[in-house]
Amino acid sequence: MKKNELIFEGNEKQVFSTENPDRVIFRYKDISVAYNNIKRARFIGKGVLDNGISAILLDYLNRNGVKTHFIEKTGPDEQLCRKIEIIPLEVIVRNRIAGSLAARLGVPEGFRQSNTIVDLRYNNDELENPLINEHHAVALGLISYPELEHMFREARKANDLLRALFHRAGIELVDVKIEFGRASDNGELIISDEISPDTCRLWDEETGRRLDKDRFRLDLSDVVASYREVLERLENIKMES
Repeated sequence: MKKNELIFEGNEKQVFSTENPDRVIFRYKDISVAYNNIKRARFIGKGVLDNGISAILLDYLNRNGVKTHFIEKTGPDEQLCRKIEIIPLEVIVRNRIAGSLAARLGVPEGFRQSNTIVDLRYNNDELENPLINEHHAVALGLISYPELEHMFREARKANDLLRALFHRAGIELVDVKIEFGRASDNGELIISDEISPDTCRLWDEETGRRLDKDRFRLDLSDVVASYREVLERLENIKMES
């Protein structure tokens, strides 16, 4: 499908229109940002890796009954997707407690809790993307209670599927951030945006080595090499299936 004009440019992706008003092309950039765009860097080849990883994961969810905006990979750093109206909320599913939440709760990094935590974040840069609850989201007119229930249910399903898939690759899914939107073709509420090491915490199961964006956040180096390792492990288990 032909890529037309640029309709949106974010920090790490571009979105282009196509001849089909209900289809867009996502292009992944070689940029990483963190801490609400305070930290920023370019890593050559990262966009290709993000696109490859996200294509595998979103396709896997589609094939297992969790609908996403992804249709197909169309180039090294591009993919064709259903056009959606973004809902400015992030559902974060946490299998372990890490990052800022560990500091906020006063527990060690990687604390293994007995339950699965599902958090809701308001995607608003001016407010520094605060954690909110479902009542806040409804009060702001962002979503309805039934839609939130659907989002939480789909996010949990996605987490369970991805956790099992990553385990086959020897990777632990510590947490995952999932965004949703309303599809322009039929209005259904589906997973949108990427799922990649930029939106997940991924730790090697044997060593605990971080394979995700924390390598950039925490100045651990080897960002591109770690992302490439994630892609190669996923491609290997895909070939074995």
